[in-house]
Amino acid sequence: MHLPPVIRPALLVALTSLLAVPTPTAPPARYIIYLHGRIIEDQGRRPTSPDFGTYEYDAILDTLRHAGFVVLSDQRPPKTNADSFATHVAAQVDSLLGVGVPARAITVVGFSKGGWIAILASARIRNPDISYVFLGACGAWAYEPTLHIIGRVLALVEASDSLGISCEPMFAHQAPGTRTREVRLHTGLRHGAFFRPDDAWLRPVIAWAGGREP
Repeated sequence: MHLPPVIRPALLVALTSLLAVPTPTAPPARYIIYLHGRIIEDQGRRPTSPDFGTYEYDAILDTLRHAGFVVLSDQRPPKTNADSFATHVAAQVDSLLGVGVPARAITVVGFSKGGWIAILASARIRNPDISYVFLGACGAWAYEPTLHIIGRVLALVEASDSLGISCEPMFAHQAPGTRTREVRLHTGLRHGAFFRPDDAWLRPVIAWAGGREP
């Protein structure tokens, strides 16, 4: 089709204007910092417990990535000091915030010793908009009244687990602005409930890290 010369410039201007209209910006990526259990410090990346089976660390990370998250996870060396590593996690969070990642898009997920590190990191970071998930993480020390977590916190407790107890005593003395929820699982797998990418615990983790209720 041949357009009259007088129309061609007008059409070109219209098309140029249409192409110049900015498209809606994509939502910011959501980040998960995953902190593994102590058994990986002791035995390597795919360890096996005689009580709980094989810890599928990489399969857990892959499942979280496939759910749409950017996943950061350091394999800690043997006998890592929890307090020092919590400082490292706090620095990771500060780096993400420093490059413009919204606090609400960051979730720290920790299992067992990794959960203890996540708890310590929460008390250091002191940002109520950062999310946390504690997996089989609380012990008798949860009764320590000077420990004040801060953030949007989900605790997952397996009913058959003797190593990870309820975090409710710790929630009783949380810092102002902290939002907490505890969910009890019933897999019968004890501490090993969190060794593999099982929907029973991954579904609430993914919901919480996505800003939703589990």
